[in-house]
Amino acid sequence: MTTAALLEARGVSLSMGSVAICRALDLNVRAGESWGILGPNGAGKTTLLRAMAGLQPVDRGEVRLSTTPLGQLKRRQVARQLGMLPQHTDFVFEASCEETALVGRHPHLGPWGRERQEDRRLARQALDCLGLDGLADRSCMQLSGGEKRRLAMARLLVQDPAVMLLDEPSNHLDPSHQIMILDEVYRRVHQGQRAAIMALHEINLASCYCSHILMLFGDGQWEAGPTQELLEARRLSRLYGCTMRLVDDGEQRVFAVAARGRGHDG
Repeated sequence: MTTAALLEARGVSLSMGSVAICRALDLNVRAGESWGILGPNGAGKTTLLRAMAGLQPVDRGEVRLSTTPLGQLKRRQVARQLGMLPQHTDFVFEASCEETALVGRHPHLGPWGRERQEDRRLARQALDCLGLDGLADRSCMQLSGGEKRRLAMARLLVQDPAVMLLDEPSNHLDPSHQIMILDEVYRRVHQGQRAAIMALHEINLASCYCSHILMLFGDGQWEAGPTQELLEARRLSRLYGCTMRLVDDGEQRVFAVAARGRGHDG
């Protein structure tokens, strides 16, 4: 039996000025699914994520969270079910890393509620799984770019939403920390009956971690479907406007730009 979608786009058309991001987009994101949004720079990946979070109006259609139109929900209701990792990480207020991670629990507290011991345990757990356990008492203003990125992700994990919207989650991270974050997203999606939608530039990370792909071509056209069907060299070449090729050694399939190197003229 088909399960109900956690997040839906129903006939969504969206644009940035005169540039069409998508026309009549239909998307059903269900528990256990990880969606990767791929497209060239300027295709509107961030804008689409913001629209799916209810932070950006759509031109036509509607976005639904657990069958309810986003516009009918209060922001606290949305934040209990949906969380977003923005593309850029900036902390404005002086606070320890633990206190910053605890902000993720605020949608779950009452108007005058205070963090409980269980909330602090969840914050420490999130810091620990992202390699920040030794920095719990350090100021969030004293972190490197990669540490700030992981702290922002820890705050989202503490929020514990059913739907995670991740805008370039591997941004500013070295390969080991990219894998650390995406492994945790994968674990939560597949063990906790959650869903994730990620805007990515790294095709091969999408190949490893995403069950489904949404391609934005930058002119309103889009394609969506299972990763195994959509990730192939012809489509990717069209998407990025350069020749892509598949390298398959029998253990892993990797996509690479078929660029001409030195000494290959003409």
